[in-house]
Amino acid sequence: MEGSVGLLGYWNHGDLISRTVGVLLLAMSVSSWVIILWKGWLLRRAASDIQRGVASFWSAGDVAEGRQRLQAVDREAVLLPLLEAALLQPAAGTLETQPALASQLTRRLRDALHAGLAQLQFGQVVLASTGSTAPFIGLFGTVWGIFHALGGMAEGNAMTIDKIAGPVGEALIFTAAGLAVAIPAVLAYNIFGKRVAACEAELEGFAHDLREMQLDAVK
Repeated sequence: MEGSVGLLGYWNHGDLISRTVGVLLLAMSVSSWVIILWKGWLLRRAASDIQRGVASFWSAGDVAEGRQRLQAVDREAVLLPLLEAALLQPAAGTLETQPALASQLTRRLRDALHAGLAQLQFGQVVLASTGSTAPFIGLFGTVWGIFHALGGMAEGNAMTIDKIAGPVGEALIFTAAGLAVAIPAVLAYNIFGKRVAACEAELEGFAHDLREMQLDAVK
């Protein structure tokens, strides 16, 4: 209860900058946790779909059946675009048809792979930015709060330890808040980066196998 009163009191006595820092840290925390929960669910589902989808595709009797199987399990749409890119027949008379077939396949599969990875990596920038900036924003809030508190006490000629301890302690809350916001974001960024890398390796392998399949089909 005392902590709540202290926080409320600091908010009531804080100026525009102090309140802005508090609101910014709260917004960063909320956005980080939304992304953490969403990406945790998405990457878990995508990893499962990739493993099931690749195995299901190669166990199909033909490409048409394999496509149907991918459609049934590829909920994040990261495998099916690779198959579509491999099977695409570009319009004649365009720059796309001028390179050799191997180069055409490589370019189309690369573009489809990059699109799928961009979907899996979405939100990583927010987590990285939050993890790297939140501690400094919290530290700035602490420094500004202490400066604001000491300035007010100096004007009132009340520079005593008892008068300083309360406002300084409340201002230090910003440092703790900055760390509380940053630490989950950094941990999630590292964990999700590892999971995305694992998915990327699986997708690259699938794209390579599709390329070889198509090249063998035209020989």
